[in-house]
Amino acid sequence: MLRAAYGDRARLAIVFSDGSARILTSGFESACDPDISCDATHLLFAGKRTAADHWNLYEIAVDGSGLRQITRDLGDCRSPRYQSTLYTMPPLTTIAPQPAYQVTFVGNLANNVNEYGAQAATHLYSCKLDGSAVRRLTFNLSSDMDPVVMPNGRVLFASWQRSRLDHGLLGRVGLFGVNIDGTDFALFAGYEGRRVKHMPSITAGGLAVFIEADQVPWDGSGQLSCVQLRRPLHSYRQITRESDGLFHSPSPLADGRILVSRRPADGSRTHGVWRLDPSSHEAELVFDDPRYHDVQAKCIYPRQEPDGRSSGVTEEDPRGKLYCLNVYTSDLEEPKGMTPGSVTRLRVLEGVPWETGQPLAERRILGEIPVEEDGSFKIEIPANTPIELQLLDADGMALRSCGWIWAKNGEPRGCIGCHEDGELVPENWFVDAAGDDAVDLSPPSEQRRAVGFRRDVMPIIARKCAKCHNQGKTPLDLDGDLAPVQGPDGKVPLGRSYENLLAPAEPPGEGGALGKYVHPGRARTSPLVWHIFGRNTSRPWDGAAQQEPVKPMPPAESEPLGDEEKRTLVQWIDMGALWDGSASATVRETAQERANP
Repeated sequence: MLRAAYGDRARLAIVFSDGSARILTSGFESACDPDISCDATHLLFAGKRTAADHWNLYEIAVDGSGLRQITRDLGDCRSPRYQSTLYTMPPLTTIAPQPAYQVTFVGNLANNVNEYGAQAATHLYSCKLDGSAVRRLTFNLSSDMDPVVMPNGRVLFASWQRSRLDHGLLGRVGLFGVNIDGTDFALFAGYEGRRVKHMPSITAGGLAVFIEADQVPWDGSGQLSCVQLRRPLHSYRQITRESDGLFHSPSPLADGRILVSRRPADGSRTHGVWRLDPSSHEAELVFDDPRYHDVQAKCIYPRQEPDGRSSGVTEEDPRGKLYCLNVYTSDLEEPKGMTPGSVTRLRVLEGVPWETGQPLAERRILGEIPVEEDGSFKIEIPANTPIELQLLDADGMALRSCGWIWAKNGEPRGCIGCHEDGELVPENWFVDAAGDDAVDLSPPSEQRRAVGFRRDVMPIIARKCAKCHNQGKTPLDLDGDLAPVQGPDGKVPLGRSYENLLAPAEPPGEGGALGKYVHPGRARTSPLVWHIFGRNTSRPWDGAAQQEPVKPMPPAESEPLGDEEKRTLVQWIDMGALWDGSASATVRETAQERANP
């Protein structure tokens, strides 16, 4: 899903107009990821002096003088970018500090892994040019990468979205924006086009140009596409075709064209640097050393500094606020099934990073609250914490869920609706929740409850299901035994009943993410839930699932599940259908084997 972590033994070179070149980083074993200052006098880069070093950030003058190291002892730091000016808004009784000039970069300081597999997750950070005041900006549970500062001072970046399995086991990589203090994280561009969108660049002509691909090769190359900065959610356009080759790391030129690396799709030649017009598609070769892949080209020229940004983040505040104007405002073309009154409660979940991956990340319940009659709510949540919101119907099933979001310390974060069109302005009215105090959903860590199969679901199966579903009496074999069972491939499953309930569908659907009985993260489309509720609980936006027939369970002569038992099963599936919410070492080892066979 992600490109390889290339850059080892790379070097930075300045190429002059006559075609000659000068190595700028001769004292480094590896150097890459350059970014030019707005006054065109300095550049940032990531470098390693020896092969055993971590990647650190450096700044150097374009003439090769004044080298200084910025980061130390922060793990691997990559993709540095000069930020716009940061202005801090202190309380009225204090004197405002001087504006800060900072760097945005990508790092793995959090030491957690992506939600799929054991690859280290990366996040966006910032620090001052002397390496002080390190601040984490993004709190996605999978990797964030490729930051670039837009003219309005916000940071555009690529983000791996895999909080749910709606788009298959691999998820997708989309383009998002965030303020330089980590506030106001939001989708930037829509999901038209290919599965992976990354390496964004902002042109002088008001375009966000990026690389996209469905299957990413080792270097992350793909086709060029773009959106307009003025309407990024509704202006997607392809620039190149597959017959044009593969493209890599676009960057802007002063006249609206871009520099971009290009190579044949068959790998017969290395990348060369081309000058390309996103409007006319005309391209001309600028530089090509056939001995090397020439990538990440940047033109050294002065440009206007992006707008400064102010920050109201208060680091000592452990909470943030989150409000919504109307959960019924959405992107659904057919709103049937999501009408006023259909949402009864809001469930707020905390995402917990793991040391290794499994089908979905661990979730813990921060709380549930009723939604106001007009669809509004206002809550207080732990700051700097991955949060998932689930809108619940009368049966406690999640109708819709969001990807991982967060609020910074003291941030009043708001949204118009649920997956609403971000380019539309909401109606101007005073919603019910606005007149109330925010509901505190930041319990102590030890009070945040997970729902796991071993502890919460298995007793229900042993009590109500195993009698009929045991010893091959039915297609779904369930028993009351929690002991792991040795599989034919030598790997250790998590328990016979758990393995059977999460058996893959035949044929597999949606990238292999849906099971035969359980759809992790989506109880309403899970056949197991249909059976115990005696009806198909899917919604109009769930497609073909709404047409599936249902056989009620258990039979009339057997004791039915109680309301609380049904609620537990629904919560378990909507929260990821994990074996054990507290994640034992055995579970982690097995999950890693599955993700990395």
